[in-house]
Amino acid sequence: MGGRTSSADRYLPLTRQIGAGSVRLFVFNRKENIMKRGKKYQAAAAKINQEVTYPLPDAILLLKETVTTKFDATVEVHLRLGIDPKKGDQQVRGTLTLPHSFGQAKRIAVFAGPEDQAKARAAGAAVVGGEELITAIKQTGKIDFDIAIATPEMMKPLAQVAKILGPKGLMPSPKAETVTTAVAKTIAELGQGKITFKNDAAGNVHLAVGKVSQSADNLQQNIEAFLAAIKTAKPENSKGTYILNMSLASSMGPGIKFKLV
Repeated sequence: MGGRTSSADRYLPLTRQIGAGSVRLFVFNRKENIMKRGKKYQAAAAKINQEVTYPLPDAILLLKETVTTKFDATVEVHLRLGIDPKKGDQQVRGTLTLPHSFGQAKRIAVFAGPEDQAKARAAGAAVVGGEELITAIKQTGKIDFDIAIATPEMMKPLAQVAKILGPKGLMPSPKAETVTTAVAKTIAELGQGKITFKNDAAGNVHLAVGKVSQSADNLQQNIEAFLAAIKTAKPENSKGTYILNMSLASSMGPGIKFKLV
């Protein structure tokens, strides 16, 4: 009927082993997905052998050859982890500062008492406040910052807006090192490019690690730093293979599987 694609064509079944059981998942049919893309994407995808897992240096060079945008595309790393994301003791999260920073400066918000508010303003925080700031967010839902940090005593009041901040990844957390008594130091680290990562509901971790305009060496060093942080964050109760799959992609570009050698 008119060339319409059924859901059976668009998705392929995949059975993934989780502990003693298995979970039935459905993933995109890559061939069908590529055919629905533009000519630039199809041409870029044609340069990538999906049966090959490229050494990281080769994957970076191939990534630079397969950019599909006119703007300076972001380089993203996507990891599929062998964890059970439904278990609280197998969550993966952490922080790192990439060796080579990129992108625009982010607006930092600080939730703190009067003394730490003064320190936060002196350190360059864009948004500073205490319970009055929490009340304003609760009433309006307005968020005009990219990162939030808080002093420990503010965590109980912040629970009022957890449903607003949480889905956006903005809720301060001890594991993400955004709950702190060293406000000025934390602001300085975030200003220098300190970033956080965590797994999603499917057990994957995604992180922007640079721009395609950066040198291949700089991108490699950023990626290796991220992977080192991921390994450090491995949950103690995670059994079997930890990192199942690694791939690179530029914004709106095709994925490239890679490995460390």
